[in-house]
Amino acid sequence: MQPIKNIVQLRQFLAERLPNMRVLPAHMGPKRTSCWPTGLPQIDDLLEGGLPKAALTEIVNAKTGSGGALLIFALLRQTCESRQWLALIDGQDCFDPSSVDRGTLSRLLWARCGNANQALKAADLLARDGNVPLTILDLQFNPPAQLQKIPSTTWYRFQRLLESTSSALLVLTPRPMIGCAQARIALRSQFNSIALDQTKAELLANLKVESLRRPYSRTEETGNAAVAQVG
Repeated sequence: MQPIKNIVQLRQFLAERLPNMRVLPAHMGPKRTSCWPTGLPQIDDLLEGGLPKAALTEIVNAKTGSGGALLIFALLRQTCESRQWLALIDGQDCFDPSSVDRGTLSRLLWARCGNANQALKAADLLARDGNVPLTILDLQFNPPAQLQKIPSTTWYRFQRLLESTSSALLVLTPRPMIGCAQARIALRSQFNSIALDQTKAELLANLKVESLRRPYSRTEETGNAAVAQVG
């Protein structure tokens, strides 16, 4: 797997690997579901089925060992099992693919970024494209000075872009910072050295989460919104 290192490569990837997108009137396309199931009961039960589509979800990982990397692994696995694509925007180039099997990595679009500004540009491009079912914007390890420079209008712009798609955007942050997030969850696990002897399945079973903001009531989408369909 070749990592994507800049916006130019990301645009080229989307054009080459996802060329068969068809934009259809909403009444001609398949019925859109309202959420992206994570496969983790702890999260899916809190969010009434999974991550809201056409919306932004924030997951706060305030402490090391709370399960942020484990969550990314679980979402990668779920994506592979459902034969979809997942885009990981790695805000501080911290993702370690060595513990993930090659088959799972084959469904991953990995954008390696050196700072929050680069990560936001990549997220903007993917939100506009609307052709990747789930995008993870990982800002867990970006320095506070970078995160403080992100204007609140950025998140509102992302939300507006998502509303015309069926994609879900999940942002991992070290503290609550996205006022317009439709749902907000905090990771509350406290994994220590003992966890090194446990399997990923055992760790995931012990992943603790807390809802800080429940998703808004969802209604069936109507009107003339376009549906992006990969064929």
